[in-house]
Amino acid sequence: MEDYKRAEIIVNGFVQGVGFRYFVYRNAKALGLKGFTKNLFTGEVVTVVEGSRAMIEELSNKIKLGPTNASVRKHKVIWDEYKDEFKDFEIRH
Repeated sequence: MEDYKRAEIIVNGFVQGVGFRYFVYRNAKALGLKGFTKNLFTGEVVTVVEGSRAMIEELSNKIKLGPTNASVRKHKVIWDEYKDEFKDFEIRH
């Protein structure tokens, strides 16, 4: 668990109403990550994720591109220490 981290990934652009959270959910689950993704009232999507740093970086790269109908303008990653807070990955409303 030495390389386990926590990250908050925030994106903005055309990222709401295009299946972005479901895209993040599918990819996070496939990578074995835990946490959540949700829309913010600002029009951004935030993803808080815990797991292997390499898997988080892979998810972050996928989020940068987003699903086909999305257009990511800004992408920001804030790294933190692993807290083992989550049991699974979910979409929050």
